[in-house]
Formats: sequence, C-alpha cells, structure tokens
Amino acid sequence: MKFLHLTWSNLKRRKLRTALTLLSILVAFLLFGFLCAIKEAFNAGVSLANADRLMVRHKTSIIQSLPVSYEARIASLPGVSAVTHMSWFGGIYKDPKDFMASFPVEPEKYLDMYKEFILPPEQLKAWKENRIGAVVGRTTFDRFAARDGWKIGSRIPLTSPIWGSPPNADQWEFEIVGVYDGVKKGTDTTQFLFRYDYFDEAREKAKGMVGWYGVRVQNPDQAPEIAKRINEEFANSAYEVQAETEAAMAQGFAQQMGDIGTILIAVLSAVFFTILLVAGNTMSQAVRERVSEIGTLKAIGFTNAGVLWLVMGESLFTSIVGGFIGLGLAWGLISAGNPVPNMLPIFYLPVRDVATGAFLAVVLGLVAGMLPAFSAMRLKIADALRRTG
Repeated sequence: MKFLHLTWSNLKRRKLRTALTLLSILVAFLLFGFLCAIKEAFNAGVSLANADRLMVRHKTSIIQSLPVSYEARIASLPGVSAVTHMSWFGGIYKDPKDFMASFPVEPEKYLDMYKEFILPPEQLKAWKENRIGAVVGRTTFDRFAARDGWKIGSRIPLTSPIWGSPPNADQWEFEIVGVYDGVKKGTDTTQFLFRYDYFDEAREKAKGMVGWYGVRVQNPDQAPEIAKRINEEFANSAYEVQAETEAAMAQGFAQQMGDIGTILIAVLSAVFFTILLVAGNTMSQAVRERVSEIGTLKAIGFTNAGVLWLVMGESLFTSIVGGFIGLGLAWGLISAGNPVPNMLPIFYLPVRDVATGAFLAVVLGLVAGMLPAFSAMRLKIADALRRTG
C-alpha cells in the first residue's frame, strides 16, 4: 500500500490508454453479469425444484392434454400424498407484447402443492368465492399497476390464441382478488392464476381435459419408483403419460433452448481471453516505456520483488477497478427491473456469481501482469540505464 501513489502516477501517464483498458474490462464484467443472470433465468426451475414433486404430462408432448379424471387415479397410488392439475392458457392483455404466463388451477390444491407461493388467507377466501377471480404474481401485478393502474378489484380482459373466447363474449374477463409473493428470491412471481371450473365451463373445446399434473410424493427417495408406477398405471391407454421429477422436467425444458451453461462458458472464455490479451499488452507496453525508470528504482534500493509487485499492482488495480465497476453496474441494472419479463420470468444476479466475478477480476489482473512483472524483475540495472535517452 505504501507504493500506491507510484502505481497511481504510472497509470495517469497515459490517461487515454488506461481509460480504454478500464472500459474494456468494465464491459467484459458487465457482460459477465448479464450472462449469469440469463443462465440463472433458464436454470431457475431446476434450482428451485422440490425433490418431493413430480410432473406428469402426456407421453407424446406437454402440449397434448390429459383427462381430468386421471387426478383421482394418480392420488390413489401408493406413495402419493397430493395431486393438482394445471393447463396452459396463453393469455394476452391488450397487446401481444403483454403476453403473460396464465393458468387455470384449483386454488387450494394448487397453493398446497406449490408452497413457495404466498397468498394472504383473506385473498384465498375471496378467490374461492369469486368465480371469475384471479390471483397475480407480484412482478406482473407491479408492472401493470405502474402502467395501467391495476389494483385489487380491477377487471382484467384477456384473449387466448389457444382457447378462443367464451360464448357470447369477445374476451375472457377476470377480477383481481389477490397478489401472491415468493418465499425466496428466484420464485416465479409472474403468473396469472384463475379458477379451472370457470375456465372449463366457459371454453367450447377439450372440456374435462387438463395440461399436466403436479404430484407430491410422501418419500422423495421413492420418487423414481412412484414415477414408474404412474407411467405403468396409464400404459396402453388412450392418454399415456410421462412422469418425471420436477427438476428433470425443468432441465429438459431449459435444454430445448440449448445447453445454456456451455454457451455461457464459450462466450465468456472468448471475452476474457480477448481482455487478457488487451490488458497484458497494455502492461507490457507500460513496462517497455519505463525501462530506464525501473533501472533507477533498482539503483536506489528497490528489490526485484518490490519492482515485481509494483508492476503487478498496476495490473491488479486496473483489473479490479474495472471488474468491480462492471459487476456493480450489472447488479444495479439487473436489480432495476427485468427487461423481458415475458421471456424470462426470473431475472436476477445471484450473489455467488458476483463473488465468482470478483475472483475472476483478481485472477485477470494477476495473469495479465505476470509476464511484464517478471520481465521488469529480471531487468539488470546496467541494461536498463543504458537505454536512457
């Protein structure tokens, strides 16, 4: 720390070069933050999945429906403690860009299955008493409350390209009776939930059908065995099923978009390799410009180790400052709001990724400054002073 003023003075010599290097590192770590948030968005279903829950869908595809009568048969199987169903509605509010994840469900059964959703008891009571009642996730509610004045009691019209309109109406109409929150950060609070009985009575096709089932098992260790039992129960029927753990289903859905982890590593590797070359070249050039000064420092008593850490200090200072500012900007921008809530319901930068970014900033500074620092350390006083002038 006692030579910090020397490090700062050396960095100020070429202000433009230092500024451009800092900017390059800053942008690299800003990109790192956003890519980590995107990865978390795709993998959130896996990380938040409960070990005691299964998802049961049509064996052919999740877009194929299943009979609602399957619920009782699944519930009767040994090892099953609870069952509920969901269906994809695909609701659009006013404009296609205002698409939202919307599902007809059975209120009590759904909230009992997904305990990560918190709904006040009085709002659950209002939901059960109101046939067209709907419950909205906090993220979606806040978004439209700020834009369109949504509040408890608001009547919300939705259209569905899948289910069309109910009889004698151009749109489906719902009344907001509650707003649910998440137990922890990362919980999906973008959903629009309404009553299945209203939906099934009003739709004109596929009555008595549902999209998929959520199943809770009594013993998580027996989940694979119970999934096999469910598959066998409906084997060779008109609607065969595929039961799998919630994490497996979420992982499969995420991988439909590609291996996000591999893509992230590839992009970040290319970015950090480029920044390493930029930072390393900057430090090498800085050392070449100050050969005679390094010789003078050694002549007046600076040790080889002192010179090495003086150069390493410049590299570390540049990398850490640029990296930390980039991470700070990423954290601030991501925390300010989700830019694409319809595509990525969950969007935040995990603390563990911030810590990883900080570690990478230190490593980048060490690696970029290593060769120039060793070159300066090995420089002989006579050779250095001979180059003066």
